[in-house]
Amino acid sequence: MKEVGDKEHQDLFERISGILNMARQLVVQTVNHTMVYGYFEIGRAIVEGRQHGGERASYGKSVLKRVSAELTARFGRGFSVDNLERMRKFYLTYPDRISATPLRKLGKKGNLPMDFPLSWSHYLKLMQIDDNDERRFYELESTTNNWSLKELKRQSDSALYHRLALSRDKKGVAELSKKGQVVVKPEDSIKDPYILEFLGLPEHSRYSESDMEQGLIDKLEHFLLELGKGFTFVSRQERISFDERHFRIDLVFYNRILRSFVLIDLKIGDVKHQDLGQMQMYVNYYDRKVRLPEENKTVGIVLGRSKSTTLVEFTLPEDNKQIFASKYQMVLPSKKALKKLIEAKDE
Repeated sequence: MKEVGDKEHQDLFERISGILNMARQLVVQTVNHTMVYGYFEIGRAIVEGRQHGGERASYGKSVLKRVSAELTARFGRGFSVDNLERMRKFYLTYPDRISATPLRKLGKKGNLPMDFPLSWSHYLKLMQIDDNDERRFYELESTTNNWSLKELKRQSDSALYHRLALSRDKKGVAELSKKGQVVVKPEDSIKDPYILEFLGLPEHSRYSESDMEQGLIDKLEHFLLELGKGFTFVSRQERISFDERHFRIDLVFYNRILRSFVLIDLKIGDVKHQDLGQMQMYVNYYDRKVRLPEENKTVGIVLGRSKSTTLVEFTLPEDNKQIFASKYQMVLPSKKALKKLIEAKDE
């Protein structure tokens, strides 16, 4: 038998525990962000020191080595010559990001400016990207979607920026670096190709569509990340029936941003015109029997190993905005090859 006040005790304990956990998280975040600003200022000091002392190689080797040893003795690990050089590169990568010393801002206002919203580990990864627009895109997406470092690495390694750029004109590519991925219409969320390297299947191995589907379900979190913003899983092998005939849709998702169902049909070979016709039937069924009046029209994606752009173009209506055919790859793409495709498209 519970003593009187047990519930009140438990409720109060849980409430205080929640407050302490939140406070600790904020402390960790504040410390991490403050250190990022500190590293930025260290980089600034190194750059300005070299300018004053000249750009002689001896300056970098001798002075930084001595400073590194003394900083390590006083503050502990993290101040090797290599790390000091990374801080220098950090400042040179973002020289105009901060107009005044952020640590002074913190002292005067009592709050932390958000010029650098990500962790130091995120910025170490971002600094490996040479193209300014591409780097800015990944920084925006990491901030907006709260990507972990692992997620940032995966999206960068799978060339998300270049894959999205392939389906956009020059203005659209420029907007990626200013606004990130903005999903307004169905084609904004479509990628070509989709990268499914997380399944661990060799590029040319033999497997069935059911094997592929099961792999995607087993690693649904990875697949949702690859699909992009706003996707939630609804069902697999969704059965629809009419005229005593039964059909099954491989995967059904819902996109909260588009406010529409997204149907995916998996093909282990080429996308054929019959596949597009079948997807049109699925989409029509969902539009007429499933979606609510306030929801937008259903989107269908046929995902195959390869596709003929000409076949897709002549199979689908000219004003098509609902049915899409995309390729998938089981290995990470070559960013260099994708970049060439983008440049060729703009010529």
